[in-house]
Amino acid sequence: MKIVLASNNAGKLTELQALFAPLGVELVRQGDLCIGEAEEPFRTFVENALAKARHAARASGLPAIADDAGLCVEAFGGLPGVDTAYYATRFGYEKGDANNVRALLEQMQGVADRRAALVSTLVGVRSPDDPEPLIASGRAAGEITAAPVGTQGFGFDPVMFLPALGKTFAELSPEVKNAHSHRGQAARRMGELVRERWLP
Repeated sequence: MKIVLASNNAGKLTELQALFAPLGVELVRQGDLCIGEAEEPFRTFVENALAKARHAARASGLPAIADDAGLCVEAFGGLPGVDTAYYATRFGYEKGDANNVRALLEQMQGVADRRAALVSTLVGVRSPDDPEPLIASGRAAGEITAAPVGTQGFGFDPVMFLPALGKTFAELSPEVKNAHSHRGQAARRMGELVRERWLP
């Protein structure tokens, strides 16, 4: 079965392809089908993921899965949330992972409550008008470090410390990260839903 991944993020494709491979599902990045980015006007992960999935399904004629994910910082009332990818631009930096980390650490100087969670919501649709989308969420709770640690992963991985493992996501192998990450949790649940509902 071929499913369009409504994202052009290479990191997401790599992680999700590894998690979906056992199902015999091939994920195709929407950019490889010349499908542009969808609008993401909503304030929740699930609404944005649904909009992206419907857009990719409409443009491709194939089932689509979209991920909307972000960092939710307790001290900031859950922000940056859906604005995570553009976080750095709020503080005069160019968009990008390194600048997002830099801006976050600057904003958290002197903040005692370092609790945060990486959240991922995956939405799957069989067609653009699918009335029963598949929805799977994952949440990895931890703390923001004072400085980046580790060289693996992407996004906020170098500053997301997991007390249960005693390491940041950027210190983990891809296999261990997938076992504990927000996206790994959501993808495993989505895999179960796809197997149960979409596969014969």
